[in-house]
Amino acid sequence: MIDFLTFKTFISPTLLIIIYYIGAILIPLSSWYLARWIRNSYFHPQSVNIKEQIQNKTTPKQRLLIYSAFILCFICMEIIWRVMFEFFIAYFHMHDALMRINL
Repeated sequence: MIDFLTFKTFISPTLLIIIYYIGAILIPLSSWYLARWIRNSYFHPQSVNIKEQIQNKTTPKQRLLIYSAFILCFICMEIIWRVMFEFFIAYFHMHDALMRINL
């Protein structure tokens, strides 16, 4: 307990893991909800018109390509989110290892 109160032991690695999972789930869901809310609140007539034009002017192959690009971007976003948190956790592990050497 004394190590925790004197900041010799960090609680951040545990919190980082929790925040990672919350963010990995909530960020895509909340951004999807926010985009739908903005579209429906401010751009509803235009969005219906654009959707109809996209359906009429693109082939199924082109739509598949667009959806594939979206999925690829989503996967890249999740990988970057993961790498960022791995970096933070690795930093705390290095700190713990250096503190053990120092003792």
